[in-house]
Amino acid sequence: MTREEKSIAIEDLTAKLAGVNVIYLADTSGLDAATTSNLRRACFKAGIKLEVVKNTLLEKAMEASDFDYGDLPSVLKGNTSIMIADTANGPAKIIKEFRKKGTKPLLKGAYINSEIYIGDDQLETLSTIKSKEELIGEIIGLLQSPVQRVIAALQNQEGKEEAAE
Repeated sequence: MTREEKSIAIEDLTAKLAGVNVIYLADTSGLDAATTSNLRRACFKAGIKLEVVKNTLLEKAMEASDFDYGDLPSVLKGNTSIMIADTANGPAKIIKEFRKKGTKPLLKGAYINSEIYIGDDQLETLSTIKSKEELIGEIIGLLQSPVQRVIAALQNQEGKEEAAE
């Protein structure tokens, strides 16, 4: 790779990182072709971009980015795949699903809404993070609950009044 090609690759990676709030770094080395294909397919269906990257180029892209990735560049050793998603728990759920059949992919680290997670031991925590849609659904459910109780009480009261007549 020439210096100019590296520069272009760094610019491309920097552009991919810009405006993205959910980034997972995983080790996918040792996966056979069929498993890798299945992983790519699962990511595609979930709206997650999966790409194998060169560690030095990704590190330079992180340095050039407007975001602070903290200690995340320290995990850039060996084979690294980057997973870019809109939902915070999406990549973690896919990794967990694939780990039911084997030991890979391994979570190296993640950047989620300015929070840094380092190490495979964070996978369980990351898989339980609620997405924006899930949180909104819970809030709506909580707001509707008192209203539904009031309506049910009024309907119950009307039923009692009609029965008394």
